[in-house]
Amino acid sequence: MVHRLEPIVVRHTHRLPAPSRPGAPAGQGAVVARQFDAALMSVGFKLSADLLEYLSGLPEATVVDTAARTLGTVRESVGDHVGHNAYFIDFPLNVPDTFEFWTHCIAGALADDASRGSVLAQLRTGVVDLLTLPSYGRYQHSYAELLAAHDELIAAAGDRMTVLHLGGALEEEVTALYLALAGSTTPLGEEGLRDLGVLAGHCVAGPQPETIPVRENRAVVNLARLQAGADLLLDTVTDVLRLACALSDGDVTLAEPTRFRALSRPARRALLAGLDAVVGADPAKLADVSGHREAFKRLGERLHPHEYPRWPRAAEVFAVARGEVAARSLTSRVEELLGAGDVTGAVRLLATAPGMLFRSLDRLLRAGRTPEERDTVVAAVEQAAPQVSGRVLLSVREHLHNRTGEADGRRLFVNRLGRAWVTTDTRPPLPAPERDRLLAALDAETSRRLPDPGHLLIDPDVLDVALPLSGKATTAGLGVLPRGSLTPVDGELLRFFVYWKQTGHSTDFDLSALMLDDSYETLGWLSYTSLSQVEGEHSGDVTDAPDGGSEFINLRLGAVRGSAIVPQVNIFSGEGFEEVEESFFGFMLRDAEQQGRPFEPRTVRMKSDLRGPGRVALPLAFLRGDDGRWHAKWLHLYLKGNPNANRVEGNRMSVATLLRGIVGRDHLTIRHLTELMGERATATTLWDGMSFPAGPVTYIGLERPEGLHPDSVVITPENLRDLIPA
Repeated sequence: MVHRLEPIVVRHTHRLPAPSRPGAPAGQGAVVARQFDAALMSVGFKLSADLLEYLSGLPEATVVDTAARTLGTVRESVGDHVGHNAYFIDFPLNVPDTFEFWTHCIAGALADDASRGSVLAQLRTGVVDLLTLPSYGRYQHSYAELLAAHDELIAAAGDRMTVLHLGGALEEEVTALYLALAGSTTPLGEEGLRDLGVLAGHCVAGPQPETIPVRENRAVVNLARLQAGADLLLDTVTDVLRLACALSDGDVTLAEPTRFRALSRPARRALLAGLDAVVGADPAKLADVSGHREAFKRLGERLHPHEYPRWPRAAEVFAVARGEVAARSLTSRVEELLGAGDVTGAVRLLATAPGMLFRSLDRLLRAGRTPEERDTVVAAVEQAAPQVSGRVLLSVREHLHNRTGEADGRRLFVNRLGRAWVTTDTRPPLPAPERDRLLAALDAETSRRLPDPGHLLIDPDVLDVALPLSGKATTAGLGVLPRGSLTPVDGELLRFFVYWKQTGHSTDFDLSALMLDDSYETLGWLSYTSLSQVEGEHSGDVTDAPDGGSEFINLRLGAVRGSAIVPQVNIFSGEGFEEVEESFFGFMLRDAEQQGRPFEPRTVRMKSDLRGPGRVALPLAFLRGDDGRWHAKWLHLYLKGNPNANRVEGNRMSVATLLRGIVGRDHLTIRHLTELMGERATATTLWDGMSFPAGPVTYIGLERPEGLHPDSVVITPENLRDLIPA
């Protein structure tokens, strides 16, 4: 159990559950604990003073076992669990000119009896396929040889140091994390849902959250409850559909169709009984079926409702899906009223579904032809605001903030999978009086729900981090922030890295970096077709990764032309991001004289999984401000790309258009919530990185510092979702 649950706690909380203390002599584990601390520091982590002291009082064997598990967890979180070889062994030194390198590969192939004939034939046509050259794209040295070619990393004050804190007993930490994830007010990402499933199975007989507001979280919890024979948490027919998807290892978000498996008789009975109870309690909920008609049809083929006449209401669900029984949806009734120009009637109907009212707000305001009709819309929103989730309040607030009509005419769309596109915004701006009144109402309702923070202590670097309104707007990893966040970047050398390991087919990922000017015009790029520029160097093209492959780009920030750097990962051939065994992207920051290997874990500032649709990944961009300082702008976007041969040269225009769209959008940030919280705080202080108040505080920052009062409330990227009010 420890080996399965402890890593989840460490990843999500940076707390190490306290190993049991079996009454050993004090100080027996001190030497091993210090060795553990030193090993952690080599990968950019460190034990807190309390944790080091606690481990020192344990038996050596317990500390050794704990250290082995924890080191494995943190090394994987930072990407140090694999060997990062580079094609050019001296990288970033001695990277050749691109055409000189290609010529060298051709000369080597001509000197090889096995390849000479093929290369000569290609030369006669005037085109040579680099992938046919024996020395191209395949490591010419081992990882051990690369390590021997590089000096040790020189320690620097700016190296990342993530502190691991002492937690409670394992069962206590697991229960607390389960309650936090299950009761989250915002959807979880892929990793969060997966971990919630493990925790829910373990905690099914223990304490449960008062509510599970996010439907996909509820589906994961219901799966664990079904497998344990516990009562299900169902109040809509869609809850049952999501549970069926979970039973088939499908998509509980319902964004992608699920191929339903043959279900066991107990599972079929549970699902049919659940549907019968939901519809029996409120027949109007049959209207929800139309939104997922095809999925319900396929589910009905697996459940065989005709075999269970004791649940007639369940059979009605599938009759509606087949079109045999009418159950008119609220959406269709609203559309009919709006089509007839009856805005007041549509608002009156939508008032019975506050969430839908809020999601229809922009359209209703534009449809209002008179001040009286628009006033009806605003009044309905003001009245319904207390019944809407905090996430919807803040999402609509962000939307309204960007509807001034002052943008450059572009409209950015990003779906739940990270697929993005930009189109011309043809909507007229919203009327200013109604917009201002709505903003004030949303802020007032949000402020009412926020807790009293007491003394509010804020790390200034966290203020421009976007609110985590959805776990789909980020990815799993270390130091990853929600889409739209802006964070400072301090260092002389910026180094990107990508790692992938193919599953069964030869796969070629290409790391590239695009440099843009103030007008988003291309100034240059680094890629396998452009190995060196004035800004930096590319580590060389790896075209096959049966044992894993890594590529790097090294940039001297002081030499970068223009005002934007956009790293990207292009799939040239082979498996996609969701098909490879493993793939991740990240960046490091170093001082100019630090040297070290191409990959040094304690210089890693961010490492994120690459698991999304499309063939081009855009994890983040780097923007230079008017003061010359660089900031990271978090994107988490995927472009569809081409089936094969994606290159930075081919997607320059689409990348620039997307970047312009997301940079031009104002995301709702932590600054907004802290300003609202500050109105009821006893004091608000921007942390100077040194001293702390004597008493407990509500601390909001990028990392939990040592020295806070033990009764403090701490908000960091690991639990930013706790800021979103219920």
